[in-house]
Amino acid sequence: MTSTRSASLFALALLAPALIYILIIVAYPLFDTVVLSFTNASLRPTSDFVGWANYERIFGAGNFTEVIIRTFIWTFFSVATKMIIGTLGATLLNAAIPGQAMFRILVMPPWIVPMAIGIFMWGWMYNGQFGMISGLLQNFGIIDKPWPILAYGDSAFWATILTDVWIGVPMVTIYLLAAMQSIPRDLYEAAWTDGAGRGYRFRRITLPLLVPALLTMSLLSLIATFNSFDIIWILTQGGPSGTTTTMIIDTYKTAMGSRKYGEGAARAVVICIFVSMFCLVYFRAVRKLSQGEAK
Repeated sequence: MTSTRSASLFALALLAPALIYILIIVAYPLFDTVVLSFTNASLRPTSDFVGWANYERIFGAGNFTEVIIRTFIWTFFSVATKMIIGTLGATLLNAAIPGQAMFRILVMPPWIVPMAIGIFMWGWMYNGQFGMISGLLQNFGIIDKPWPILAYGDSAFWATILTDVWIGVPMVTIYLLAAMQSIPRDLYEAAWTDGAGRGYRFRRITLPLLVPALLTMSLLSLIATFNSFDIIWILTQGGPSGTTTTMIIDTYKTAMGSRKYGEGAARAVVICIFVSMFCLVYFRAVRKLSQGEAK
């Protein structure tokens, strides 16, 4: 009994720093944000409790629904593209080809370069007057005048997705590459001995064993993309005419731009709810996967 209690106390002592960190850095700010979302806090020295008024206001406005839909579209295309390119890149880097080490180095710059610098670089390329993309399109005769990509809603929307994909692909590639290299080589050798081709081995061995890594990476990329602020803010600040405004940008503009802290907190709570739903779906998928493997 004494040894069990000592072991429990020792385990609690080891967990204490992490628990304190979670309480101070995560739990308290989250609780304070939820409380703030039920007030009309602003630049005024005092604030009043308004109940569900902030939530009724933001969901009653049609533009917030559009922002939610736009955020999900932006996140879906960005994450899907990163996962597809990352899987293909990891497969190529995992293959026995000459110069493999050099290819692994070349895939890293988007991840190594500071994010702000990389985003400013893309902003320069998107510029209509001296940007590389507009210049190349004119040289090839595809367009006959400068094209300010970030000045038009549709092109700006897809330009921010392209930038996010460029930044996020290296992490996906390296993560999936590590997962692929952990697959026992005996499985591939046995399949090769039986006459299985590359495509068959990829479908029957690589992909099934890569599912847990794909799920984990999809969730991490989903959360990071859903809450992405830097890329859109540096490139467009949510413009033009709100066509690139996502939930995180809308929350920032409401809380810091309009100084409506209570309403901004309500928007932040909605974001937290969506992220929590993503995590629940992930945990359920992992549980079903584990149960399937156990059988």
